[in-house]
Amino acid sequence: MAKSGYQVLLIGRKLSYSQNVIPHSYQQKRIRCLFNRGSLFYAEYNMRLFFFLLLQQADIFCAIDLDTIIAVYFASALRNKKRVYDAHELFTEQKEIITRPLIQKFWLQIEKFAVPKFIHGYTVNSFLAHEFKKRYGVSYTVIRNLPTLLPMTDTSPDRNEKWIIYQGAVNQGRSFETLIPAMQNVNARLVICGKGNFYEETRQLISHYKLDSKIELRGYISPENLHHLTPLAYLGITLFESEGLNQYHSLANRFFDYMMAGIPQVCVNYPEYAAINQEYGIAYMIPDCNADTITTALNKLLNDTVMYKELATNCIAARSILNWEEEEKILVNFYKYL
Repeated sequence: MAKSGYQVLLIGRKLSYSQNVIPHSYQQKRIRCLFNRGSLFYAEYNMRLFFFLLLQQADIFCAIDLDTIIAVYFASALRNKKRVYDAHELFTEQKEIITRPLIQKFWLQIEKFAVPKFIHGYTVNSFLAHEFKKRYGVSYTVIRNLPTLLPMTDTSPDRNEKWIIYQGAVNQGRSFETLIPAMQNVNARLVICGKGNFYEETRQLISHYKLDSKIELRGYISPENLHHLTPLAYLGITLFESEGLNQYHSLANRFFDYMMAGIPQVCVNYPEYAAINQEYGIAYMIPDCNADTITTALNKLLNDTVMYKELATNCIAARSILNWEEEEKILVNFYKYL
């Protein structure tokens, strides 16, 4: 068993930082690149990351998602360090990957080469753990991205205005093509917090449907400000297209963030969400992401006060179980026994 206080170097594409697993503290170290996108960016980033890792003091190297795994593998192998794969998603099954066959083929080759060499790892839900086992024979621990248990704020449904929040990446595959037109027949404002690769297209959709006065794009918001903003909303939205295993078997942070804020949500009825909702009853589930389906669901939750209060009460009860203070025990034990 490894002793407590050892150092794990966690590596993500936009941020590299070292974290003492016990106690919890970290220092951020940015790696700046000449290229900002495309194949040249990934090549330069992994090259710079490799040399960066050669000089770092750490007991364990942890690659966060597939786009850092090559540099982490070669650096850990050269320095004879233990390595861990933190798979936030099934990278090769993202919509922006599967819709570009050559790009997907490239990342699949990276995945097939590297993942079997990371015999230690964890991922965010049971389906992904099973998929990694089936594809590459690795047994990964499930550690969900649950929010920190925050003090409860007023979540009474008796408010002057009922408005809807979407928080998270504004990316392809998140159903903005149907959510935006769905808002035409919903008597509430929608506030979108976040940015991503579908941000400008979302702005164009809002303009096309003449919904500028009803839908607000706020862009990036700090976690601290979001913690204060989300509980003020009446309900949240968690939507994904069904195309691609990554979307269909997702378990988004926002699903739990709305619960932690004490607000119900409209959520697509995919397996991981359905399993949790069956146990805790925190969301109004819908069978698909068609515009009419979304409209009907939002209006139902906005107008059915009995259902709303029941879901809100369930959210508050679930907070004491579905939180990071409970889930982090799994992560700490993972590294203790590595």
